[in-house]
Amino acid sequence: MARAVTVTYEIWPDAEAMARASAKLFAAKVEQAAAKRGVARVAISGGSTPKRTFSLLADPAGPYAATVPWDKLQLFWVDERCVGPDDPESNYGVARELLLSKVGIPAANVFRMEGELDPEEAASRYESTLRNVMKLEGAESPAFDLVTLGMGPDGHTASLFPQTEGLHEMGRLVIANHVPQKDVWRISLTWPVINQAAEVVFEVEGAGKTDVLAEVLTGPREPERLPSQLIRPASGKLLFLLDEAAAAKLPTASEVSAGAGRRVGVLEI
Repeated sequence: MARAVTVTYEIWPDAEAMARASAKLFAAKVEQAAAKRGVARVAISGGSTPKRTFSLLADPAGPYAATVPWDKLQLFWVDERCVGPDDPESNYGVARELLLSKVGIPAANVFRMEGELDPEEAASRYESTLRNVMKLEGAESPAFDLVTLGMGPDGHTASLFPQTEGLHEMGRLVIANHVPQKDVWRISLTWPVINQAAEVVFEVEGAGKTDVLAEVLTGPREPERLPSQLIRPASGKLLFLLDEAAAAKLPTASEVSAGAGRRVGVLEI
């Protein structure tokens, strides 16, 4: 039986406000982990939504570029397309352009998935990287301080797409997942790994996600069809950052922080 999880969803007026909330959360988690352990480990996703967040974090006139302890951040990826790092579709490439090239994160602290390699080899190499960097033994799982996720209009998250083999992988940390719907391979962390993170946050925006978001959070449990439902963190807590359009069909949320226009709702799943 799936563990019970408390879902908190913050509804922001628009995508820009949501991105500001995302950047603030990212910075806070890095600062907290670095202060506590001397290192912060974060796994980020690709897609269009994080681009605004990256730009805010890197803005030299903003509150984060000069204050986040970038030298103590170890940055990982949740998933990657099977392309080279200079390809416009590369999740790493986007982050490099908008964030990594503009802040003081050491190159040795950036751990990209090698999308240009054979998918199985890339997955195996990334699993080895995780084990070596985090000094994992046996069946031990990585413990990220923060994992950021998106959600596709088909209910996928990371590169865990509906009806794909990757949904059934329980033992590995990283997989090569074939996506027949797109006739492509992707590299992805497995959902049990994501669920071990101290904080897991979905960032979902736009009217194109309204229906699937409501299904994932309030509909019947069908993870084969809606893989995002596999994300049920061991911490018992899951956060969603949403804009008004994406949240339109969720239960009514209470008014909080009226000045910022934020509303907050809570669900048990």
